[in-house]
Amino acid sequence: QVQLVESGGGLVQAGGSLRLSCAASGRTFSNYNMGWFRQAPGKEREFVAGISRSGGNTYYTDSVKGRFTISRDNAKNTMYLQMNSLKPEDTALYYCAAVRSLDYSRHYSAREYDYWGQGTQVTVSS
Repeated sequence: QVQLVESGGGLVQAGGSLRLSCAASGRTFSNYNMGWFRQAPGKEREFVAGISRSGGNTYYTDSVKGRFTISRDNAKNTMYLQMNSLKPEDTALYYCAAVRSLDYSRHYSAREYDYWGQGTQVTVSS
């Protein structure tokens, strides 16, 4: 079992920044590829960004490229999502997720992930 806990969400004005954190416990963090997803009210959960086990491979959905940066610190068992130039359409509940798979593999579907956090709310006002 892997336990994931997100933090860092909040209310911010459009154009502002937030940094989300995802703290992992229970198993060897570096064995898991990680991802960030978000879900707005009335919408399906969508992929935001992913990072490989070693951190050497990162990938993003088109709408956040150039604004969001995913990273991880395996020594601290923590993953991050730096979000800049936030827009009202970024408002959602943000989740981190983990999947045990080969390093440098990519996972865009929520169904591929084995473990999930409880989510942290991000609200961007216009």
